[in-house]
Amino acid sequence: MRMRKKKHGSERLSALSALVCTDCAEIRQNPAAPFGDSRPLRLEIGCGKGDFIRTLSRRDAEFGYYAMEKVDDVLVVAVEKYAADRGLGGLAPNGGWMNPDGEIFCGGDAWDIPADMRGNVRFLGGDAKNLPEMFPENTFECIYANFSDPWPKKGYESRRLTAPDFLKLYEHLLADGGYFRFKTDNVSLFEYSLETVGASPFEITFVTRDLHASERAADNIMTEYERNFTEKGVKINCLEAVIRKG
Repeated sequence: MRMRKKKHGSERLSALSALVCTDCAEIRQNPAAPFGDSRPLRLEIGCGKGDFIRTLSRRDAEFGYYAMEKVDDVLVVAVEKYAADRGLGGLAPNGGWMNPDGEIFCGGDAWDIPADMRGNVRFLGGDAKNLPEMFPENTFECIYANFSDPWPKKGYESRRLTAPDFLKLYEHLLADGGYFRFKTDNVSLFEYSLETVGASPFEITFVTRDLHASERAADNIMTEYERNFTEKGVKINCLEAVIRKG
């Protein structure tokens, strides 16, 4: 379902732009720089409204996280939810973002959020195919793709996040021993993904067609989409694959 266009969406993103990376040259030179240290990094492609990355970043707080979303109207929701979760304020009654001190940022004004308040997630707007322009080789410890568009129409297979060209991209971005983790409710997409990942240099280390009944259930973090469909009895497919570069 397509999300409605957010009123003043670009201005709302500007208010919290300290949490959004726009300088590709800077992060390509030093991907850990936005976090102020050399901690290991993880990436979620298609973060949606951000439920997964918010929970994961608190549970595994020793990592730095990049959350990518190509739809701006979705991205603004994810950024605002993350900011609220981190105690950075909330939407002002008459528009704009109100920080904990009561200061309101609106009309394109940006809040220079203190570095020690920004937490361990930074957001990216854009398409996953452009990731090699943003990050150098061997950047990430893990890449997540949760409930991506299945692109079922004939001729659109190359757009799937488990298409061969995307898998090559992940191979480039992952460090030696890094993992690609994929979840979907779409059976056809999952079968396709098992074939493409199986034919790639990745080694599949985990597969289930019913994640919530598997040994990984207790460790699983659900997205909003996943929660809604699981409540309707839809089974979740999951695979994990590791890349060895030695």
